[in-house]
Amino acid sequence: MHANPVSISLSSYGADLVRQQGQESFLELLAAAGVTRVEWREELFDDAPDAPDAAVLSAASHALGLECLYSSPLELWTPDGLLDPRLPAKLALARAFGAVALKVSLGHYHPQLDLTALQALLHDGAPVLLVENDQTPQGGRIEPLLQFFQRSEALALPLGMTFDIGNWQWQGESALHAAQQLGRWVRYVHCKAVQREASGRLVAVVPQAADLVAWETLFDEFTPGLVRAVEYPLAGADLLALTRAQVNNLARIGLGEEVSHA
Repeated sequence: MHANPVSISLSSYGADLVRQQGQESFLELLAAAGVTRVEWREELFDDAPDAPDAAVLSAASHALGLECLYSSPLELWTPDGLLDPRLPAKLALARAFGAVALKVSLGHYHPQLDLTALQALLHDGAPVLLVENDQTPQGGRIEPLLQFFQRSEALALPLGMTFDIGNWQWQGESALHAAQQLGRWVRYVHCKAVQREASGRLVAVVPQAADLVAWETLFDEFTPGLVRAVEYPLAGADLLALTRAQVNNLARIGLGEEVSHA
């Protein structure tokens, strides 16, 4: 059985380092480590966060055989209950990147909102809109996301979910319950373990063997073979070896094999 595809969120290498070196500088490392997809992070494009040179970056990733996803911190729905007016520009930018998907968060959705404006912007094909559970009260709880995806399904909207395993902890939600409720819409999985510091602050950390085993149960609720992403710190003297080890671990989840920790 072939290993599952793995993505790297470039934020994993640390915001300061990535901003200093540029996101493009990590592409050869990703390709050498066996990565399938690069996740460009809008917030890490320093010079022009709303208008990076999509053509150059698209060509660079394509030349190395990497597909790409464009991640934006945009919240889909504003506090006023309106679709964020920047969404069309974000979709266009993701399209210019040749991205398979645009990742955003839910924002301030409630069941009374009219989805007509969103429906008008979405079309079958790339980029697919993927809505992620973030760490906020409005976008990090199961119920609003469930209501949104149920209504989207009723309208046959061509969108899906990015399921962030660790983010549920910020709102005290169960990742397993979330997977059971939302798994049918999941198209992409962000992987991170979470640890509480002495100050009480939650932080993303490298998964241990027990985390990888627990994640097997979550992936049982998803379509087999989904792309899963590293979104936890990758820092060390040998970034290639470290990245390759983490890619190998995530690639094995869902294959019924024992995973190792490196």
